[in-house]
Amino acid sequence: MKNVSTAGIAAAIFASLTWSMNFVAPFVIGDYSIFDLAACRFLLSGLIGIAILIASADQCRQLTLQDWFAAAGLAFIGYVGYFLTVMIAAVYAGPVIPPAFLGLVPVVLAIAGNYRGRSISWLPLLIPLALAATGLLLVNGSSIVQAEVQREKSLVIGIAFAIAAVALWTWFRIANQSALLKRPHMDARVWTALMMIGGSIQTLAFLPIGYGMSLFRAPEIGLGFGAINNLYLPAFMLAAVASIGGAWAWTIASQRLPVALTGQLLMTEIVFATCFGLMVRHRWPTLAESIGIMLLVLGVVMAINAFHSQRQDQSIVR
Repeated sequence: MKNVSTAGIAAAIFASLTWSMNFVAPFVIGDYSIFDLAACRFLLSGLIGIAILIASADQCRQLTLQDWFAAAGLAFIGYVGYFLTVMIAAVYAGPVIPPAFLGLVPVVLAIAGNYRGRSISWLPLLIPLALAATGLLLVNGSSIVQAEVQREKSLVIGIAFAIAAVALWTWFRIANQSALLKRPHMDARVWTALMMIGGSIQTLAFLPIGYGMSLFRAPEIGLGFGAINNLYLPAFMLAAVASIGGAWAWTIASQRLPVALTGQLLMTEIVFATCFGLMVRHRWPTLAESIGIMLLVLGVVMAINAFHSQRQDQSIVR
C-alpha cells in the first residue's frame, strides 16, 4: 500500500479547493456562456502548458510518443469529454440535478479505488463512506427537492449524461493514477502540461462544432477589452489555478496516496463549493446543509485516520 503522506493529503485538498472554483464561475461571466468560458480556459491552459514544457526542456527530451497520447487521452476523459457531458446534462435536466449526481463521484471513486487496489479492508471504510454519502445527500437534497419538474424524457436524458459524467470523472481518476504508476519518475508539472496541451488541441477541434450549434455568445457580445472582466480574467484564473494548479496538485496526490483515499479527500471539493456558493448568494447555510458539511468533513477525517492506522499496523507486522 502507498504511504499516507502529509504532502499527498495536502495536495489532494488543495486540488479540491481549486476545482470548487468551477461552481462559482457561472456567477461571474455576465452574458457570456459557460461554453465561452470553457473554450477560453482550455486554450489558455494549453498555452500555460507549452510554457511549462519550454521551461522543462531537459525533461521533455525524455518524453515518448506514448506519453503524449496517454496524456491526451486523459485530457479528453477528464476535461473535454467530462465538460461536454456535464453541459448536456445541465441542458436537459437543469442546473440542479447534475451537480447532485456529480457529488457522488468521491464515493464512487473511493469504492472503485479500494475494490481495484485493495488498499485497506472494507470494514474501516464503511462508516466514513456512510457519513460522507449522508452528508452529500443533505447538502444536495434540498436543491433536488426544490428543482422544477421537467418533461420526463428530457429529465431521463439529462440524468443519463450526468451518470456518464460521473463515469468519466471516476475513470479519469483511476486511469490517471495507473498511468503515473507506469511512469514513477514523471515530473508532476510536465505531466500536467501534457494533459493541458492535449485538452487545448481538442478544444480547438471542438470550436467549429460549438459555433455551428450556436453554443458560443462571445462572437456576438465581443472579444475586445470589454471581455476582460467577465471572460478573460475568469478564464485565466480557472486555467492557472483550477486546471494547471489543480491537475498538478492532483498528480502529486496520485503519486503519493491510494485511489480510495484520494476519493475520500475529493469530498472536500463539495464542502468548498458549497461554501463558495453560499458566499456568492449572500446567505448562511440551512440546518441540513450545515449538518451535511460536518458529516462530510467527519467522514474525510475518519477515512484519513483509517488509512493511517492501516499503515501503522502494517509497519508493526513488518
